[in-house]
Amino acid sequence: MPEELKKLIVEMAIANVSWGEERIAHELLVKLGIRVSPRTVRKYMPSRDDSDRGAGHSSQRWSTFVRNHAKAIIAADFLTVVTARFQFLYILVVMEVGTRKITHVNVTTHPTAEWTLQQFREAIPCEHDYRFVIVDRDAKFSEDLRKSVRAMGVRVLKTPPFAPQANCYCERLIGTTRRECLDLLIPLSEKHLRRLLCEWRDYYDRARPHSSSRTKCSRARERSSCRACSPSSPDSERKANRLKACSWRPPSRLPVGPRRLTEHSLGAEERSVRTGCLYFLSRGGS
Repeated sequence: MPEELKKLIVEMAIANVSWGEERIAHELLVKLGIRVSPRTVRKYMPSRDDSDRGAGHSSQRWSTFVRNHAKAIIAADFLTVVTARFQFLYILVVMEVGTRKITHVNVTTHPTAEWTLQQFREAIPCEHDYRFVIVDRDAKFSEDLRKSVRAMGVRVLKTPPFAPQANCYCERLIGTTRRECLDLLIPLSEKHLRRLLCEWRDYYDRARPHSSSRTKCSRARERSSCRACSPSSPDSERKANRLKACSWRPPSRLPVGPRRLTEHSLGAEERSVRTGCLYFLSRGGS
């Protein structure tokens, strides 16, 4: 193998990171008329680590990045609902990736970039540890919104086109909300849907188990706005009630009410007498 051809294979591999040995072999054959086996090309190709180190690329995958910074990432996305009067409503959900907690949820009929920015102002407190927010490429997440959120100390990360799995945590939350809440009822109005979502949010954050490392009771004690679950709370009665609500279990035996006679039952003084195909009720043995 000539040295010039070896250098050419190295240059082609570095300049075109997505090319493999077969692609380089075909390029040499079609454009230069040099027939080289793909195995030979692979022998002289530089390793991927060396080429990436020279180009300055990072080998960290997206899933690894999200997992390593889960406590500092929030995710947001929209979903639509149709009311009983066939009105389209748009729901914005914002969640913490690390704890799976829903930090904010709201409903509107006409979502705009200004309305979405106001929701981020309400979802992100003044003192926070968030560094990134994951959103899709919807027009409602505009450039002005990105700059305003950046001024809050949070960087907006947009997912690639046609890649919902990049925002998989929020997509899973939307699927759970549809299966366990929205698919079981039909909202009557925007106010009705907002009230239902508030109740669903309390259940999701305090009682529903999640795949994160926190249990539902510990998450309720640490993240709930009510301090009744706090170990240092002086209100022992509220603390006991809250812990009882977090650890509720169905009763082992359902209560049995008093037995009542139905219309098909016969009393103690009644008996059935059969005559042919007819039945007669008689009293007192008559």
